Amino acid sequence: MHREKTRVIHIGDRVIGGGNPVLIQSMTNTDTRDVEGTASQILTLEEKGCDIIRCTVPDEEAARALGEIKKRIHIPLVADIHFDYRMAILAMENGADKIRINPGNIGGREKLLAVVKTAKERDIPIRVGVNSGSLEKDILERYGGVTAEGLVESALDKAGMIGECGYENIVISIKSSDVCMCVKAHEIIAQKTLYPLHVGITESGTVRSGNIKSAVGLGIILHEGIGDTIRVSLTGDPTEEVLSAKLILKTLGLRKGGIELVSCPTCGRTKIDLIGLAGKVENLIGSYEDLDIKVAVMGCAVNGPGEAREADIGIAGGIGEAILFSKGEIIRKVPETQILGALEEEIKKISAQNRG
Repeated sequence: MHREKTRVIHIGDRVIGGGNPVLIQSMTNTDTRDVEGTASQILTLEEKGCDIIRCTVPDEEAARALGEIKKRIHIPLVADIHFDYRMAILAMENGADKIRINPGNIGGREKLLAVVKTAKERDIPIRVGVNSGSLEKDILERYGGVTAEGLVESALDKAGMIGECGYENIVISIKSSDVCMCVKAHEIIAQKTLYPLHVGITESGTVRSGNIKSAVGLGIILHEGIGDTIRVSLTGDPTEEVLSAKLILKTLGLRKGGIELVSCPTCGRTKIDLIGLAGKVENLIGSYEDLDIKVAVMGCAVNGPGEAREADIGIAGGIGEAILFSKGEIIRKVPETQILGALEEEIKKISAQNRG
């Protein structure tokens, strides 16, 4: 698998590459100059499972704010830099654990050398970011437009620019909103470099469409053994990005822990508000990251316990009541108004047993 062979890179106190666990990244949508607001959002993302956070650094005030933000958070911070090499240097001087730049638009070799010099002094990795909207004119002309091959050529060229400056502490990201193109690009680049890869489907869309495109694209890429960090890019609350990324990794067997929820589609036999109940259960189980169990929410007692026989704990609805079951065996009946409380009580018992 490619990810087992990639270079090992340290980002703050986290390690990627070399077969280390795939880490989840997100990006703040606050004004970085708002220290309190940005730190508060990052702390919320930490609680949801974010491993690495990226903040935009458009000016000097934002770069200096990183130092204060860093004092309040517990995960590595990546500074997102566009065009101005001075912001990259200032961000690193103010505690950025990693910087994201496009070496092609940083202002020439001398300015790139200055950025690399600071990174080298502080052993800070540089993420080379290339996407389908930033391809050079000559590459577009040579390939007849945006292609997977063009994305790879551009990314390797940019990584090479940093390598020529005598620095190999590099992470590469190549992103496209075209899922199939993105998959192909990663399959190609995985054969051409051992730098760790940050994977995502850029501009993937709203929570609904973005989740589907990201699950398909990231699912294929990660299943092929490619990718060391991921971001699910969504037009919405960043916490949704983290929750989706966790579920993608868990579904692929790349992350353990946390409760897995299974629920049946509704049908004519359903006599309780299964849709509303499943949503409440999903919110409930989010705080039990220490448990690696399966919880089932089923619409009826006819098939519920049987279909969800592998569930550690489950509920199956009836008329104004539900049955509570474990591994297919019925525990007891509970009134509809007490379903959620009864389920949580059983989850707490399992949690206590695990701790004991």
